[in-house]
Amino acid sequence: MASLWDDLESLVDAPSSFTATTGQRGTIKPKVNFDAGEDAVALRKAIEGLGTTEKTLIDILTHRSSVQRQLICDAYLKATGRTLEEDLKGDTHGDFEDLLVALVTPPAAYDCHEVIRAMKGVGTKDSVLIEIFASRSNQQIKALCDVYLEETEKKLTLDLKKELSGEFSTALLLLAEGNRDESTTVDPDKAREDAKTLYNAGEKKWGTDESKFIDILCHRSIPQLRQTLVEYKNISGKSLQESIEGEMSGALEELLVAIVKCVKNVPAYLAERLYDSMKGGGTDEATLNRIMVSRSEIDLLDIRAEFKKLYSYSLHSAIESDLSGSQGDCVKAICGGDD
Repeated sequence: MASLWDDLESLVDAPSSFTATTGQRGTIKPKVNFDAGEDAVALRKAIEGLGTTEKTLIDILTHRSSVQRQLICDAYLKATGRTLEEDLKGDTHGDFEDLLVALVTPPAAYDCHEVIRAMKGVGTKDSVLIEIFASRSNQQIKALCDVYLEETEKKLTLDLKKELSGEFSTALLLLAEGNRDESTTVDPDKAREDAKTLYNAGEKKWGTDESKFIDILCHRSIPQLRQTLVEYKNISGKSLQESIEGEMSGALEELLVAIVKCVKNVPAYLAERLYDSMKGGGTDEATLNRIMVSRSEIDLLDIRAEFKKLYSYSLHSAIESDLSGSQGDCVKAICGGDD
């Protein structure tokens, strides 16, 4: 496991999911000869008939792009006077219902609703916030903040501030601003200087100066941070991830390690999250649904490849042995092929 996160040689020039455009490495592609009206009629039949025809729901919703699914929602509303989301909620249940609702929700709204869900209830679900804010691009973060403002008439960062505390709050709020530097040019001297600052703030001193880690990891561009990781290893003999794991604990450690992993390889980070959602006794369906749906048009093919590399069996086979029924069929359809 460690070997993947320790390989820094090829890192600097490797592709990054932060700059991936929709459609390139996804498993769900737009349907050719698409007809929203026709799909809306088929979905209506599947829902209104005696006993819902789950197969139709799965076939249509996992073989249309997100944009196409929104057009189907419009056509459905026009034809029935009801929203497709309401009808899916009334007609399906549990994790399968959540999955279908996720599929008919625009990506930014889905991210936003997951953030709201993480903030609700007793104890904020830190790991959900960490996964979303560490793996999304500035554009994705700004889009989810816009939806939050539209739906709640409040600023997400202000609401997050009430929920969180300490250095973890500081770091997460910086990410939630969506202002990470986006420059693609790397300044090697700056990378060396930052690596030295991190080394002096952690390994080299008694007690850790977390603010330096937060400042550098939450502001610098992805290419710049990749170079910094290489320089850090040269200076300290350890990877930055190992240093953070050794120096820090709790939610802040989890967040900073997630940032470092996403700087290196977002698909591998999400493959690990998927593995964790399925290992052990129960399945964390919410995490499984969220990653499968939110990455289905961005980099799910890469996530599948990283999963196979990490665990020597395919994501498809993991889903098959972990989930059953309609939800299993639907997640497998999003996953696409077996590797």
